[in-house]
Amino acid sequence: MRLFQDRPSWRNFLRWFIPLKRKTGSWAFVLNRVTALGLLFYLCLHLVMLYQLAQGPQAYDSFIAFAKSPIIKFSEMFVIAGGILHGLNGVRIILNSFGIGVRRQKVLFYSLMTIAAVGISFFAYRMFFGA
Repeated sequence: MRLFQDRPSWRNFLRWFIPLKRKTGSWAFVLNRVTALGLLFYLCLHLVMLYQLAQGPQAYDSFIAFAKSPIIKFSEMFVIAGGILHGLNGVRIILNSFGIGVRRQKVLFYSLMTIAAVGISFFAYRMFFGA
C-alpha cells in the first residue's frame, strides 16, 4: 500500500506552493520558486512581444499604445516586484552559501524583505505618480 502513497498527486504539488504552518525558510523557498516561475513567464511573454515588434512600424505603434494601458503598468509592477524579491532572496542564499548570516537567517530574510518592500514602493510611486 505504501507504493501508492509515493505517487505524484495534485495535492502534493499544491502543498509545495503553500508553506502554511512552516518555518521562515519554507516561505523563503516558495517565494524564490514562485518569483522565478513568474519571471520565466515574463521572459517568454517578452520574447513574443519582441517578435510582434519585428513585424513592422504599425505593429510597433499598436504595441506602444497597448503598453501605456493601466493593465500593463500594473503587470510591470508585478515584474519589478518579482525581480526585486527574487534578487534579494538570491543575495540571502549566496550569503548563506558563504557562511554569512547562517545563524540569523530569519533576521536576514526579514531585513531583505523589508528592503524589498521599500524598493517596490519606490518603483510603484515612480511608475504611477512620478515622472
